[in-house]
Amino acid sequence: MKDICVLIDELIRYGKRTGLIDEADVVYCTNRLLEFFKIEEYSLSKESKSNAEDVPFEGSKDSEGNEGRELHLILKDMVDYGIENGLLQNDTITYRDLFDTAIMGLITPPPSVVRSRFFSLYGDTKNSAKAATDFYYNFSKATNYIRTDRIAKDEKWVTSTEFGDLDITINLSKPEKDPRDIAAAGQAKKSGYPACLLCLENEGYAGHFTHPARQNHRVIPVTLDGEQYYLQYSPYVYYNEHCIIFNEKHTPMKIDRSTMKKLLSFVEMFPHYTAGSNADLPIVGGSILSHDHFQGGGYEFPMVRAPYEKEFQVPGYEDIHAGIIKWPLSTIRLQGRDVNRIVELADFILQKWRSYTDKAAFIFAETNGEPHNTITPIARMRHLGNTETVFELDLVLRNNITTDEHPLGVYHPHAEYHHIKKENIGLIEVMGLAVLPARLKKEMSAMADIILSGGNLFNGQLGTEINFNDDSGVNSGFKADVVDISSHAKWAASFLPKYGIEVDSEGNVQIAKSSGPLNIAENDKIEGASHIDNLETSNIDNTDKARMDWIMEIIHKEIGYVFAGVLEDAGVFKRDEAGFEAFTRFIETL
Repeated sequence: MKDICVLIDELIRYGKRTGLIDEADVVYCTNRLLEFFKIEEYSLSKESKSNAEDVPFEGSKDSEGNEGRELHLILKDMVDYGIENGLLQNDTITYRDLFDTAIMGLITPPPSVVRSRFFSLYGDTKNSAKAATDFYYNFSKATNYIRTDRIAKDEKWVTSTEFGDLDITINLSKPEKDPRDIAAAGQAKKSGYPACLLCLENEGYAGHFTHPARQNHRVIPVTLDGEQYYLQYSPYVYYNEHCIIFNEKHTPMKIDRSTMKKLLSFVEMFPHYTAGSNADLPIVGGSILSHDHFQGGGYEFPMVRAPYEKEFQVPGYEDIHAGIIKWPLSTIRLQGRDVNRIVELADFILQKWRSYTDKAAFIFAETNGEPHNTITPIARMRHLGNTETVFELDLVLRNNITTDEHPLGVYHPHAEYHHIKKENIGLIEVMGLAVLPARLKKEMSAMADIILSGGNLFNGQLGTEINFNDDSGVNSGFKADVVDISSHAKWAASFLPKYGIEVDSEGNVQIAKSSGPLNIAENDKIEGASHIDNLETSNIDNTDKARMDWIMEIIHKEIGYVFAGVLEDAGVFKRDEAGFEAFTRFIETL
């Protein structure tokens, strides 16, 4: 067990190095940490201090050139100390997160200081706006509000499709709940404060079993169309600088004229960011409909690269460049220099779509008084290849009607894809980034093992013990001896023959000795993984490692194709002749 005084000194030096605390704050913050750990005396031996200063810290130095350990390692040791000394009730992920967030809250500057620094950097140019968001994003990582060590575990790759490259991620940054935490949460007293995870009251909140701690959370005020909103980053960062812009009031999501104006106002303030809103109806909306918010960030989504497929003009709006883009979801793109004119046309299209019915295309504005039509809007600044920049607004047409055949939604991932993606297709997926559940990592690895060993897909189980400890050595409390992949069997049997891997009628895999890495495009490769490049089948030495790499690349490529299919399911006008004719009928009403 490390000396807690050494750890406190180490954290203080980390705070100075990252700008969280000033030299004038050192004694104050040290005393707050001593109080937190119930330490009455503070002393560092020369040997302890020397050892602390010699611990390597990759890529970070203070003003004196001293290096230190990565934050998550310091915090792990502090949490371990807390467990050994009875400061935590249980050694679970939830308790550890509550504890280490409380620690970081003690060295995180107050909101006024963070906002002052942000606005001292912010100006009315792209460079100054970027300087402000760069500061804020780095600050959010430095405070451990964004847990970079966990996010680094996310798996990412790109798959080429007819719609261009689609981005695929398996989200591994959210830890699995311990059964003890689940049980405690069920017995905990329910609280209405904060009302939800997006409310302003989360800033500095201590959290509990069912609500994450946010002592290290700071938000930035922004005014959009005369209303008060706040900028923050998502703690899970599904993409670069994944930000959330939430309403000061706990008010439901609503897509209207003001929504379009707010989104365009935001990208005018932060021209290096995209901003969009989830739809305001169930099934086609996001996971939080109770609190008005937008999402954005500094990331080029695949949708941005989608070209116009059919251009048109709306009478009275000849100054706005309008058209349908080549994208799996039915999308109208508007471009112009005048924000107000784009907002007027977008609102006109929204109102037309809200009331639009086309029985032949199975589009119904409402059934039994329940509205079905809405829009997912996305705003950005578009550089036209010269010095000219225009405002751009994508209007993705959505419909949430259900039927007996498709009880989760007609324009929702269909049952054949539920083994990969069953959740709503929200804003992030609409823009071409798949956020897939963590279970897929274990399931796809197990399936690859079955394929490599010539096992049976339909039996669907791999009898390998799974260790759920994370890299820090923290046990989540879960154990499993079997990974069940039976839900993927039919899918795997359908695509494996394309790669020379046969599957008989009983699900037995027959992989030939000569099978090797065929048809794997360069941009289908997994980020950070080892790969086989430019090899002919005849040149493969058929080691298990080489063949496993090849099989995993096939699986990831096919997951990308499933995601493309999921997006097409969500499109209200299908990408066939009948669908194009139906889309044209709607355009003609404008």
